[in-house]
Amino acid sequence: MFRTLAKATAAIAVVCTAAGAGLALDEGQAGAATPTAGAAFTGSDFTGTRKIRVDGHSVNVSCAGRAHRGRPLVMLMAGGGEGLDNMAALQKSLSRTNRVCSYDRLGEGASDQPAAGTLQTMDDTGALLTGVLDRLAGDRPVVLAGHSLGGYIAARYAPGHTDRVKGLVLLDATIPHLTRDMNRTIPADATGVPAQVRDGAIAVNEGQNPEQFVIADGPVRSAGHIPVEILKHESQYAEVPEYGPALEKMWAGGQREWQRISTRSSLTTAKGSGHYIHTDRPDLALKAVQKVAHRAAHQH
Repeated sequence: MFRTLAKATAAIAVVCTAAGAGLALDEGQAGAATPTAGAAFTGSDFTGTRKIRVDGHSVNVSCAGRAHRGRPLVMLMAGGGEGLDNMAALQKSLSRTNRVCSYDRLGEGASDQPAAGTLQTMDDTGALLTGVLDRLAGDRPVVLAGHSLGGYIAARYAPGHTDRVKGLVLLDATIPHLTRDMNRTIPADATGVPAQVRDGAIAVNEGQNPEQFVIADGPVRSAGHIPVEILKHESQYAEVPEYGPALEKMWAGGQREWQRISTRSSLTTAKGSGHYIHTDRPDLALKAVQKVAHRAAHQH
């Protein structure tokens, strides 16, 4: 049921897909180009899928492309309920000109599960992202490019890490006040599918999702002047026609809120796309990431 509800709300799509198999590796010594099972991995320049240790957790990561002097590492962040494979096509396209990586958050893909019976907050998922970037980016600048929940996490993370995050791409990111706005848009006396959409979205936001992550409402904090490209879907709410226009207005308003994250933010509607912009309009997603990566590499 979560998948249907999340698709309708464009909040997060709960489709627990298995990420690339990868090799389970322990830390200790530099990994070879083609490591064997049990070999150690500490380096940041590799191609393919690996497992790394971050704060005692096994985290599945994937990287491709060459690192170029002065250019940022692009970190792709998939939506909720999805592993890094969901961003694989975009990663492949970007790797022709960029060093690009992706990772499975706890509870997603091939990474560890979060502790049973606990809820994760932004502090928790942010600490994991910091650990991943420490391993994969080192002292390189970083551009975060996130879809849906991944975009929400990227947008919440960037303002506190502008020493490292030099650009941001939000692909139909979960909006900053989804619980509040969903309650305002679909009234308490609604029944049937609209009520399921509202209640399902709120339940997901409260932590009933694979990551056990609380998707909290909150104001948009400023990340200063970093380049930010925001892409929103064109049409998403056909499943709830009674409230479709109001939900579209709600979602568009939330995307405009994200513009406050930077004085250099731009909002574009991805024509012909639903929630999965990087699948429906891969050309636009690729262009947005390349644009931000270029600007991040040349900003002073």
